[in-house]
Amino acid sequence: MRHTDANEMRAAAEAALGLRQLNERSREIFKRIVETYLATGEPVGSRNLSRALPMTLSPASVRNVMSDLEGLGLIYAPHTSAGRLPTQTGLRLFIDGLLEIGDITEAERSQIESQMAASGRRSAVEDFFAEAGEMLSGLSRCAGVVLVDKQSKTLKQVEFVNLGQGKALAVLVGEDGDVENRIVQLPEGLPLSSLNEASNYINARISGLTLTDARARIEKEIDERRAQLDELTARVVTEGLATWSGAGGDRKSLIVCGRAHLLEDVRAMEDLERVRLLFEDLDAKKDLIQLLGLAEGAEGVRIFIGSENKLFSLSGSALIVSPFEDSEQKIVGVLGVIGPTRLNYARIIPMVDYTARLLGRLVP
Repeated sequence: MRHTDANEMRAAAEAALGLRQLNERSREIFKRIVETYLATGEPVGSRNLSRALPMTLSPASVRNVMSDLEGLGLIYAPHTSAGRLPTQTGLRLFIDGLLEIGDITEAERSQIESQMAASGRRSAVEDFFAEAGEMLSGLSRCAGVVLVDKQSKTLKQVEFVNLGQGKALAVLVGEDGDVENRIVQLPEGLPLSSLNEASNYINARISGLTLTDARARIEKEIDERRAQLDELTARVVTEGLATWSGAGGDRKSLIVCGRAHLLEDVRAMEDLERVRLLFEDLDAKKDLIQLLGLAEGAEGVRIFIGSENKLFSLSGSALIVSPFEDSEQKIVGVLGVIGPTRLNYARIIPMVDYTARLLGRLVP
């Protein structure tokens, strides 16, 4: 279920009921208004609509229908005597009920498959995810986003640095060069030499392993008493690894690619302001991680539009995302794109869906 408050849900339900009650010509006019907006970003007037409709209707008749649609909250006039644009509620209902979703082209399918396969063969896991986001960003001309569990980080080195007063700084270095620090409590009476011993023990066993695999392997050795460590040093090892597992958003790694694409279709100052606000949204990584987390438990593609989520309430942006699984059918991340509400949903939705399913099969 999409994240909406009670008022939005009630308004959407009322509009959905009204949409079902519309006759054929009202549906067609509403559909043309939304399609024109998605294609051009411009409002459409009754005269142009009357010329484009498959049935014969005068501009006056079209205006009457537009008035009814406006009364239902599906369209609005941005300026006096202007044409009409879809409201957020209207856009949502169009996507849910009237959008004809196509399929990606064979050329796009081949490009996605070849780029992902090549990236998977040569890249570390985290680089592989980043390249998937870059590729999707390039195809959609939006910003690409990937949210993955940090447990997939490939490890290179672990060090413990004494801070005094019973604390140490645990330093984790990934194969990608990324460095993370955590403070850990030390067991009382621990000799200082045990910190080096703990580091050496971990580093001898983590080469090429993810954090999840390294932790499982080392904890199993310790549990089975096969580790050549005294009890206090073993506690440093297990607590240090556990600390990096984090909680909530601390376990997640967010990758944002292709922000420059969001500037390609800026036509006016209000568009530039929208993009500026969207960049601020993207910088609020904690909020974006929480939003993407809503999609992790979903099946298939999810779409968030504008104020359906507080993160995009000012920038008027849309987020199209899909979770992806590993070979054991466990959800390990979310992949998608962020852009203006005026997106080519029919093309981008299947593109995100296909890329997410392929990504799950190719995770190295």
